[in-house]
Amino acid sequence: MSTAPRLAAAKRDWGHDETGCTVLHIDMDAFYASLEVARHPELTGKPVIIGTGPRSVVSAASYEARRYGINSAMPSARARQLCPNGIFLPVDMRYYRMMSHRIMHEVFLTVTDRFEQVSVDEGYMDVSAALLQWGEPSAIGAWIREQVSQRFHVTCSVGIATNKLVAKMASTNAKPDGMLLIPAARSAEFVQMMPLRGIPGIGPSLEKRLNAWGVASVAELASMDETSLARATGSTAVARGLWAASHGLDARQVTPVREEKSIGSERTLMQDTRNMRVVCDLLRSACDEVACTLRRKGLVARTLTVKLRFADLSYQTRSFTMERPTNTAGVLYPESVKQLKIMLGMPLAVGADTQLPKLIRLAGMSASSLSDAASTAVQPSLDDMLEETIDTHGSTAQARRHDAEAALDAVRRKFGSSAARLGA
Repeated sequence: MSTAPRLAAAKRDWGHDETGCTVLHIDMDAFYASLEVARHPELTGKPVIIGTGPRSVVSAASYEARRYGINSAMPSARARQLCPNGIFLPVDMRYYRMMSHRIMHEVFLTVTDRFEQVSVDEGYMDVSAALLQWGEPSAIGAWIREQVSQRFHVTCSVGIATNKLVAKMASTNAKPDGMLLIPAARSAEFVQMMPLRGIPGIGPSLEKRLNAWGVASVAELASMDETSLARATGSTAVARGLWAASHGLDARQVTPVREEKSIGSERTLMQDTRNMRVVCDLLRSACDEVACTLRRKGLVARTLTVKLRFADLSYQTRSFTMERPTNTAGVLYPESVKQLKIMLGMPLAVGADTQLPKLIRLAGMSASSLSDAASTAVQPSLDDMLEETIDTHGSTAQARRHDAEAALDAVRRKFGSSAARLGA
């Protein structure tokens, strides 16, 4: 559910010269809510909001619900105040991912294999080669919209441009259920009519810094040189990227295979707590889930990040890079608890019955610096080599831990995900 600003003035005919416009950005419209309406037609025309529970946030909202001022990440309790007659439904990620997979493979990938999926409901397509068959990018965009609507009863918006940045901004301004072509010669003009937040990547913090320098629009941003932008942002790299974006330039290529950068799990508590045991239980569950996913995907991770959200909705993270990569919760969990204590300024020796210094609303962890488990060399420690010498089977604690958790995986596959869990 995109919250990027849109301009009514941008949704117009920019011309029909499609020369060089070989990048499409396809973005599903209110995807989760639209899928729920597709499988429950009786909800058509009603304000549908995905996200239930007093502590939950809105994951998606139909366009009927958005008229009430409902946006993604808004607390569901606030959404109920704004729209008392809304239809609130729980998140069904398994269904949404399954439908996403079908749409991507049954429609998008039949046009070209030069497709880069960036989330469950959007992706980029390089149609350079496909034009030999299709002739014009707009013909591809029109066909995609038609197929998605007819086969799956949901809609999507398509942006067509010479690069990923302008294509994404075009699809945003084409919503809902539209298509917008930005000819190469008009890319800069299109981008420069936008507010600062219209450029993907400019968030509240960067916008505030630019505002302090008297920059309130992309047009004003484009009038600055890179040296001035570097002083305003405090970063030469950021300045270079902003200057290029403000002129409608983007050198990024459509990359069909995206490396998974991190795997994470987090949960929101029904009630804020200072109980360390409760927070540690959340971390244990998150580590177990992440480790199981790593093993299923044949990956190991070297960096873990612990995330906390506090009662005032502020959050804090802390990352730690381990000496050796792992895919076991038995390694991830103790390190996560250690990082939790460091993050909150607590002595490492304190036990689980200790009260935390702040009220915690959410806790979770993620694993990153991922690599293929089969091809990642792991240097044994001195303790490992000593264990191999002493143990009659020549195994190490790490190997035994991995085998035990792999056995848990087998039990879960057979009897369900809740059939077994990692112990303390």
